[in-house]
Amino acid sequence: MKTTIELPDELYRKAKAKAALTGRKLKDLVEEGLRYVLKVPAKAHDQRTLAERMEKGRGIIDSGLPDLATNPKYLEDFGRDGHRNR
Repeated sequence: MKTTIELPDELYRKAKAKAALTGRKLKDLVEEGLRYVLKVPAKAHDQRTLAERMEKGRGIIDSGLPDLATNPKYLEDFGRDGHRNR
């Protein structure tokens, strides 16, 4: 269904920027927000993993730190029973 809504300019700009940074369309962001407020689950085909959601945003900001996931030291025993922060 198509509908028309009125938004304050500032809210529209922020939403449009957020959608662009996450590689989504504004309509998808609005739908997600409405589902969140109304607690309506998304359709199965709309579900994406975190990695999929972040795909277009990866590498946008350079923190100057190497990716921890590429260093085996940080992944040693990760996900195993008894794993503790070191």
